Amino acid sequence: MTYDVWKIREHFSALSAAHFDGPGGSQVPDVVGAAVAETLCAAIANRGVVTAAERRASAVVAEARQAVADLLDADPAGVVFGRSMTQLTYDFSRTLARGWGPDDEVVVTRLDHDANIRPWVQTGAKVRWADFDPATGELAPIGPLLSERTRLVAVTAASNLLGTRPDIPAIAAEVHAAGALLYVDGVHLTPHASVSARDLGADFYACSPYKFLGPHLGVLVAAPALLETLHPDKLLPSTDAVPERFELGTLPYELLAGTTAAIDFLAGLVPGPGSRRQRLVASMAALEAHEDALLARLDGGLASLPGVTRYGAPDRRRTPTVLFSVDGVPSQAVYEHLGAVGVNAPAGSFYAIECSRHLGLGDTGAVRAGIAPYTTEEDVDRLLAGVKSLPRG
Repeated sequence: MTYDVWKIREHFSALSAAHFDGPGGSQVPDVVGAAVAETLCAAIANRGVVTAAERRASAVVAEARQAVADLLDADPAGVVFGRSMTQLTYDFSRTLARGWGPDDEVVVTRLDHDANIRPWVQTGAKVRWADFDPATGELAPIGPLLSERTRLVAVTAASNLLGTRPDIPAIAAEVHAAGALLYVDGVHLTPHASVSARDLGADFYACSPYKFLGPHLGVLVAAPALLETLHPDKLLPSTDAVPERFELGTLPYELLAGTTAAIDFLAGLVPGPGSRRQRLVASMAALEAHEDALLARLDGGLASLPGVTRYGAPDRRRTPTVLFSVDGVPSQAVYEHLGAVGVNAPAGSFYAIECSRHLGLGDTGAVRAGIAPYTTEEDVDRLLAGVKSLPRG
């Protein structure tokens, strides 16, 4: 079946504006809100096997682990939940760094969100930086930065500022040949493509359900055998089992239920047969085609407007994310004007501060427009009309 965006939009209650702010957090289908509310209002307790409430809590957690495993082609026993991707990355950076010496090295990139830079920089390891080409947004080769002292490489699967998609499997092969680990920030890729953490070669793959139609939460997947080798800070009476040893305190059951609902919704973007994993692969392929068509429309429209500068190369394979500025108009003013005409396309560096600076945009950044599962041609045209109507001195 084809991708029916208007049918999909029927499941969202908050689309009166044209939302291009999905890279910062997507809108949520009604079924996700209902799952959160139902879990909060049902009888529930800490996990256990004695009472119905305990069994319900245990089932919510198990179902969420399996849903994430299906989404990311991972082992449910290696699914770790946390408050955010940032929190999980800090937790794992501190745990991993305990085994590093003073001469050990990490590699980070200027293409990344700061959540996949600062936690590694602050471990005290020697830092090697991978740059990118400001003209194309393409990441420089990682291989020359690797040495026998490299312990970990942190890289994004897709830039949240430019949409650039580095060749993660190729990077993984180089990293593993050097005897290092690969930590992949999948926050910006996961909403836009079918992901297999196994095929990518990521030792750790972290993402955020609230970027793919779910609630505010962080998720990390890794091989259970790798997690068994790591020993984080934890409370004495809390379990030492994997993956629970990495999850501090009681899990937010309502958010886990919402995450499962979001993944089920994604699997049904294009109805069809098969397992949830098979339906996710088919639905995400259809979504990618839909978003690519809208991206071409947006790229072409912005290119036709005088005084508009787009960053990165439109002809490169990337997520449906466009960063642009307007000559003579502060990006914040562009953002405010678009907001006034019902188009949500915010401005900033969006925590990709190294990327913004490398582009020559400083800490203030530019305007970012991100396409989402509910975006239509009419939304794109509203954005283009808004930019065209921008008052200029």
